[in-house]
Formats: sequence, structure tokens, C-alpha cells
Amino acid sequence: MAFPYSSCKQKYTFLSSLLLLLLLSSSVAELSFNFYAGSCPGAELIVRNTVRSASTSDPSVLGKLLRLIFHDCFVQGCDGSVLIRGNGTERSDPGNASLGGFTVIESIKNVLEIFCPGTVSCADILVLAARDAVEALGGPVVPIPTGRRDGTVSMAENVRPNIIDTDFTVDKMINIFSSKGLSLQDLVVLSGAHTIGAAHCNTFNSRFKLDPKGNLELIDASLDNSYAQTLVNKCSSSLDPTTTVVDNDPETSSTFDNQYYKNLLAHKGLFQTDSALMEDDRTRKIVEILANDQESFFDRWTESFLKMSLMGVRVGEEGEIRRSCSAVN
Repeated sequence: MAFPYSSCKQKYTFLSSLLLLLLLSSSVAELSFNFYAGSCPGAELIVRNTVRSASTSDPSVLGKLLRLIFHDCFVQGCDGSVLIRGNGTERSDPGNASLGGFTVIESIKNVLEIFCPGTVSCADILVLAARDAVEALGGPVVPIPTGRRDGTVSMAENVRPNIIDTDFTVDKMINIFSSKGLSLQDLVVLSGAHTIGAAHCNTFNSRFKLDPKGNLELIDASLDNSYAQTLVNKCSSSLDPTTTVVDNDPETSSTFDNQYYKNLLAHKGLFQTDSALMEDDRTRKIVEILANDQESFFDRWTESFLKMSLMGVRVGEEGEIRRSCSAVN
């Protein structure tokens, strides 16, 4: 198998991580690289091309696709259950109300159903689309084993206990990541997803309060004052905080790089959960390493993203291959 890496160190790191994962999980062992080589040889190319095409008309879709995989994998594993529409589904929960990228996933599925009906799972499409979104923005190419099956259960009540809220402490985040088999390093590395994408003003408004004149006033001392003023200007009380959006990364929002960690060092983390990584000795040390070494960030992202993509996968006779990603068969 050829690896899209420029150094032996990166190949060794990836192989070591994959070997460990294969030893830990029998389900993972049923996945394979080029799983669709015989049944749908153009599958990964179709995913990549559709993601690229969608991003030319809407660049923001790349960040949305990356966020989507987090909200899928952290709830019941990477089974595509977040894509299912209907009352009481994960997608209907208010915590998922701002998710996007669904039309891109459906477009990919529609094309694949023409060329390879009933073959490629929505769960695999989600993971591959997120991987390709990172690549399209200049991030590392992560080799992803495929063969996931789609889940048939999607319940709104499973969402809130399993996703990170923007005001969580480090300990709360560690607890959720640990419950998914993810480490402290995975927590800091995967938080680097905030180097792209955007957020609505209401997701960080707890860092401000309204003064007697109705103007926003900073109450979070961990935030840089000039950056806070920029946020105030973009999220003034005259604007709708549920629709007004701000880039997660104020410096290089359209590039997947290690700028997120440099922003944290400068006290310019958008969410309270971002700033919290600098306030805890355990996580701050990792932030400092990643801020100073983009290659290290890319190496570790490759490992951590792979681990996340393998959480709770359905394989073999489990689940199904959905004909439409928005509904069970």
C-alpha cells in the first residue's frame, strides 16, 4: 500500500497506531483499505470529487463536513445515525440544529447508488468526506480503512450526554473522550478541528454580558481584549446570535494548519472549551508543542482522526447499507 506521506517517520507513526488499533478491536479488523476496490472501485474518488465540487460554490461546507463526523461518531459510534431525519432522531436534537453538510452527503450517496447500488455505506461516506475536507484545506491526507455499516437507530436522547458543549471544563471533556477510548492527547489534537469552520454568536455568548445600555461587555478574563472587541463588533446586540457567524480561527480560517494552537497561546480561543486548554497544565503542554510544530500536529491529527473514525463501527452483519442516508431502509 502506498502512503501519501513525505517522511519515514510519518509512515512509522501511522503504522504503529493502526497496528495498535487492530489489536484492540476485532470489529476494526473487519475493515480494510480499498474495501470497495472490487465492488465500487471509484467510490473514494466520487466522494473526493463531490466534496471539492461542493466547496467551490460554498467553501464553508468543508468545515461543516468535518464537524458532522464528530457529531456522528461521538453518539453511538461512526454509524451515520446523525444523518437520519425525523422526529426524535439525533438530527432533530437542538444540539445538532446548526449542523450542515447534509446535502453534500446525499449528493455523494445519490451518485454512488447509480454506479454501485446498495454497496457504499453512509457511515463510510461521512468519514471519507470529512477526511477529504481536511485535505482540501491543506491538511494531511489520512489513510482510512472502510467497510463500516450504517446504524438503524437514531435517538435524540443520546445526543446531549455524548457531545462536548462549548462551556465544558477540561475534566468534563476528558471524561467524555475517555468514555470513547480517546486520550488526553486526542482531546487536544482533535480540538484542532477549530482551525477551520465558523460558529454562531450564541455558542460563546456566555463569555459576555449585556451592560445597562444593551451593549456586550466582556466578563471572561481569559480572552484577549482586542479579540474580544472584534467579537463584540461582529456579535452586537442588534444582530441575531443564532444566525450571525464568526470564524473559529480569526487568522487563517480557510486553511487547515496549526494556527488554532497559536491563537490559544495568544488567548484568542473562540469557545470557553478552547481557552480551557490553556488553563490546565495537562493540556497546555500539548498545545505549546502543537503551536510550535505543524508537522507534529499533522502526524498526531492523522492518528487521532483515525482513532475517532473507528469508534463503535458496525461491520459484517451489523446494521445495513442505506439506500438513502436520511432514512433507514
